Amino acid sequence: MAAQIDYYVSLNSPWTHLGAARLEALVARHAATLRIYPVDFSTIFPASGGLPLPKRSPQRQAYRLMELRRWRERLGVPIHLQPKFFPAREALPAHAVIAVRESFGDAPAIALAHAILKALWEQERDTGDAATLAELAAGVGLDGGTVLRLAEEPRWAERRTTDTQMALERGVFGAPSYVLDGEIYWGQDRLDFLEQALGR
Repeated sequence: MAAQIDYYVSLNSPWTHLGAARLEALVARHAATLRIYPVDFSTIFPASGGLPLPKRSPQRQAYRLMELRRWRERLGVPIHLQPKFFPAREALPAHAVIAVRESFGDAPAIALAHAILKALWEQERDTGDAATLAELAAGVGLDGGTVLRLAEEPRWAERRTTDTQMALERGVFGAPSYVLDGEIYWGQDRLDFLEQALGR
């Protein structure tokens, strides 16, 4: 039976974007399955003792930019350190990813989420904008109008709330988090450990 990784993301997270391609390759190598959850970290942070970026100390904010620069160079992923539309409005794209996950499957939902992250961090696009989101959906082979109509249904906001509560109950506190067999691997810099676990 294929191993399943539960993938908890923020669609505003540069770290999620930096790990995206490597995660997809890792999953393919091990014939694992991947299920994405674009949860609400504005709920998770205060419940788990974390702070949203604007409330972190100046030292921590400065160090974050240093680390982003280092990882950009290490991985060759051409992100903007302070992209024009960051932080993007996350609710609509998150609801779209959940709607696609539940209506069309995990793979197209992951493709859409990764396209959203790339648009925000590499292309400096406004991923909270409906027209942009429709274009991104079309770019991964979905019908943009259908995705937008689905995303506006109230049930996906409710589902995101449920998914967020489940994340908290499982001990998730940061993005990205990869959960395999109940064990959390937090951060794109823990993908080697996740691969080790898949190899066992």
